Amino acid sequence: MPTPHEAEKQLTGPEEADQPPSMSSHDAAPPAAASRSPCCLCWCCCCSCSWNEERRRAWRASRESKLRPLPSCEAATPSPEEVRSWAQSFDKLMHSAAGRSVFREFLRTEYSEENMLFWLACEELKAEANQHVVDEKARLIYEDYVSILSPKEVSLDSRVREGINKKMQEPSAHTFDDAQLQIYTLMHRDSYPRFLSSPTYRTLLLRGGSQSSNEA
Repeated sequence: MPTPHEAEKQLTGPEEADQPPSMSSHDAAPPAAASRSPCCLCWCCCCSCSWNEERRRAWRASRESKLRPLPSCEAATPSPEEVRSWAQSFDKLMHSAAGRSVFREFLRTEYSEENMLFWLACEELKAEANQHVVDEKARLIYEDYVSILSPKEVSLDSRVREGINKKMQEPSAHTFDDAQLQIYTLMHRDSYPRFLSSPTYRTLLLRGGSQSSNEA
């Protein structure tokens, strides 16, 4: 004679019998502190579990209330001498507030503005001394520019990504140093030469030349 449990399996079928009994919304117990799946131990943001979803919502909500905006690229109109100095080296361009502003606009036309935004975010992170804010900003940078789910993901090689994933267990102000250098090098080698030959930069040079002639 089948046991009560076997009889139940015969009535419900093997697949249904292996499922936990359903509970109504009134009978449901509060979720226990279940162990996280392996992917939830990193900050890859690729997991769709409720824990990651809640974390992502918290990050987005904190943007306006807790974090200062990225360093502004806006600057006064550059002098002719400053504009000409941008052609001397990429470092001079990036150390100029006006240069970063113009270069960022150029990157936007090439659909690669995220490279400048990521570089600026890393600069802001390195200037932060409060560890709580460092933790939060590091996670926001990861979500915005490193996560494969982000539309603003920057191009990083696997070695750098692996290093970031390890460092994100205990974020610091220098978690993204290797990645920032890689993006800086990418902008230098790839975008900077095109910027110097672009109508955007040539117009500024001509404007500066005209201004110098008028002053003379």
